[in-house]
Amino acid sequence: MHTVVERELELGLVLSPERSIPVPARLTYRTDDPYAVHVTFHVGSDEPVHWTFARELLVEGVFRPCGQGDVRVWPMKSAGRSLVCMALTSPDGDALLEASAAAVSAWLERTLRVVPPGSEQGHLGIDKGLSELLAMAPRDEAGRGDAWVSEEFPEAGA
Repeated sequence: MHTVVERELELGLVLSPERSIPVPARLTYRTDDPYAVHVTFHVGSDEPVHWTFARELLVEGVFRPCGQGDVRVWPMKSAGRSLVCMALTSPDGDALLEASAAAVSAWLERTLRVVPPGSEQGHLGIDKGLSELLAMAPRDEAGRGDAWVSEEFPEAGA
């Protein structure tokens, strides 16, 4: 069973240094995708806009500027408020968004309690998937899983 940690919040889409408009958003973290955070923006179109990027990028971005390319995150103070800024770049355009640092940090704390940093790999299910894959491999009469090798390349199975 996988755990999902979600948070609805309002981001500010920065249009100019003096003006931003509210954008409802949902932050989602899933233990079956433990390295990623998913952000869904409801921008008034028929379909919401989805972004996925590294959880570590958001964790670090609460404290210091980080990221390059399509996603950059950094902390900022504005009018006495602590904010987390996210600059997103895609072929469709660029967006600069601001979120309450307290709201983002509280949500991140919940994700870090569910999957502590460094333990993400244990949530990927690689061992289980590998076991299932190996269980489907053909077997020879002796129960070895390399029957296909010895049939195709007799010298490899010897």
